Amino acid sequence: MNYAKAIAIVTAFAAMGTIGEAAVASADAPHSSSAKTTPSEQTPVEQFGALSVTGNRITDASGRAIALSGVSHFWSNSNWGQEGLYTAEAVDYFADEWDASLFRAAMGVDAGGGYLEDKANEVRTRKVIDAAIEKGAYVLIDWHSHHAEDHPDEAVKFFTRMAEIYGDKPNVIYEIYNEPLNISWSDTLKPYSEKVIAAIRKVDPDNLIIVGTPNWSQDVDVAAKDPIQGYNNIAYTMHFYAGTHREELRKKTQAALDAGLAIFVTEWGAINANGDGDVDAASVAEWFQFLDKNCLSSANWAVSTKKEGASIFKSSTPQTGPWTDRDLTASGKLVKGIVHGGTRICG
Repeated sequence: MNYAKAIAIVTAFAAMGTIGEAAVASADAPHSSSAKTTPSEQTPVEQFGALSVTGNRITDASGRAIALSGVSHFWSNSNWGQEGLYTAEAVDYFADEWDASLFRAAMGVDAGGGYLEDKANEVRTRKVIDAAIEKGAYVLIDWHSHHAEDHPDEAVKFFTRMAEIYGDKPNVIYEIYNEPLNISWSDTLKPYSEKVIAAIRKVDPDNLIIVGTPNWSQDVDVAAKDPIQGYNNIAYTMHFYAGTHREELRKKTQAALDAGLAIFVTEWGAINANGDGDVDAASVAEWFQFLDKNCLSSANWAVSTKKEGASIFKSSTPQTGPWTDRDLTASGKLVKGIVHGGTRICG
C-alpha cells in the first residue's frame, strides 16, 4: 500500500463517518508522483541509513528528504498496565504487519511509577530499542515527561548512557523532552535542551536529536524565533490530536518550517487531545495532507490496551499477542492504513 492509498483510506473513512474493514479493503488510489514507499526486501535502515537535518527536512544518507511512519508505545510506567507491550513481539508485529519504520519508546520519567522511582522503566524501554534495531527500524528514545526542566541532571545521565550504548547505531533518535507545559522557551526550555544536547554530543556526534517545544510540544513557531545554535542534526517536536487541533496548529507549524526549523511529529492521535473520544477521520485526512506536503515523519499514540480512544488495541486484547485486525480499535484500524505505506521518499 502506498502513501496516496493510505490518504484515500482516511478520506473514505471520513466520507463514511465510521471505521470499517470494508473501507480498508476497497479504498484505492494511483501511485503518487511525490511519494515512494520503501521496498519490501530492505529494512528502513538498510534503505535510508543515518538520518540528518538538511534545511527544514529530515534526510537520509543519500541526502533525500524522507518521512518515517510508525507507532509510539504508551507510558512505560510501572503498574500503569501497559508494561506488557514493551516487548520484541510487539515491535515485530508492527514492523511485519504494519510496515512500521519508526518506533517510540515512551519512557515515563517523573509521574508515579516512572524512571525516577523505578529504574525498571529503562529495562523495558531498552527491550523496545533493541527489538527495533534488530528489525532494522528507527527508534525514538523518548524522555516522556512534562517537567524535565526540574531534573536536568537525570536527563543528562540517562542520555549519556544511551549514547554510549547506542550512539553507533543509525537507528537511534534521541527525543529529549516529550511535552513541556507552559514554560518559557528562551529562559527555561532552550537552556535545558542545550545542556542535554551537549552531553549527547560528547559521545554521539551525529545521531538525530528531537527537542520538545512549549505548550505540549505545539509552540514550534516560538522555538523558530530563537533556535538552538552550534549543533547539527537538531529537529523540533510537534504533537497534534486530530479531534482537537486543526488549522491554527498547522499554521504555527508551517511558520516554523518556513523559518527553517525541521519538524518531527513524534506523537499524534486520531482522537481528542485528552487521549479519548471518537476518531475524527476528516481531521486526520486534513492533517496527513499537510504532513505529506511537508514530508513530516510521524508516530501514532499509542500501542496500548487502555480503554480509551487513542489505544491501538481493544481493552480485551491479550498483551502477549498474537494480534489480528479484530483486536484493533477504530483508531487502530485507521492508523494501520496510514502507517502501512506512510514511509516515503519525498519528491
